[in-house]
Amino acid sequence: MRMSTWIRQHLAALRALLVLTVITGIVYPVAVFAVAQLPGLKDKADGSLIERDGKVVGSSLIGQSFTDAGGKVLVQYFQSRPSAAGSSGYDPTASGASNLGPESMVDSAPDKPALLTTVCARSKAIGELEGVDGSRPFCTPGGVGAVLSVIGPRAADGEVEQPAKVVSVNEFCAVTQRPFLATYLGVRVECAAAGEDYSLGRMVPIRGDAPARPAVPADAVTAGGSGLDPNISPQYADLQIARVAEARKVSPDQIKAVVEAHSYGRDLGFFGEPRVNVVELNLDLDGKYPVRG
Repeated sequence: MRMSTWIRQHLAALRALLVLTVITGIVYPVAVFAVAQLPGLKDKADGSLIERDGKVVGSSLIGQSFTDAGGKVLVQYFQSRPSAAGSSGYDPTASGASNLGPESMVDSAPDKPALLTTVCARSKAIGELEGVDGSRPFCTPGGVGAVLSVIGPRAADGEVEQPAKVVSVNEFCAVTQRPFLATYLGVRVECAAAGEDYSLGRMVPIRGDAPARPAVPADAVTAGGSGLDPNISPQYADLQIARVAEARKVSPDQIKAVVEAHSYGRDLGFFGEPRVNVVELNLDLDGKYPVRG
């Protein structure tokens, strides 16, 4: 009797295994594949690939770098959002962010910038490229993080009442250069020396007189979480219209019309932010207004 019960239980388990294998291993995948082939879904299921002259040139879901082999901006193209995915950016096999956060203010070395200095340098470079004010809060005019190490005895609340030494930790100045700030609390500000550790001081970011709303938008100077974002904000797109129009020898209004054709609002009216797809936009520009030597 016991053996009979044991056999029935195992036969029931085997039947359940077979049924679930058919449902989850065959029926469900086939159903998902069939739905993905429906009109309007097939393109997305295939990776939203973009073809030109029978050749795949990209995907509308993955950003690309529009620079030359040396990393110099190609002025005839709209520039994408910065990417930290892979050594050259936008690498689908190395999707990810830099993992640097708001506390990353002090450069490890002149060639190892903190997030703040990276943002400041990008903003300065974009300002120069687009002919706008690239300054932003907590950045020096030279494009590094405006952070002081204030060294001296501390009060109970951690503040340094009378500094013995003040160092601009992200400015590795030459002999002929001066820090962005001459004095702080009556003490002369010094440049940082490579290899020195100033962590014993209190780190004080200096806001400066940059506007509260910088001309260069945030998405132009910060990388996305995936590093593959093909979109930029309408504000960043607007900033680039004049440069692209000049490079392609057409009017800004003509370029703006193409930008609007590749602009999208919030999904379902409330998900995400308005955006412009840079990959689609640049490909369309090459078709409509190619650069002629």
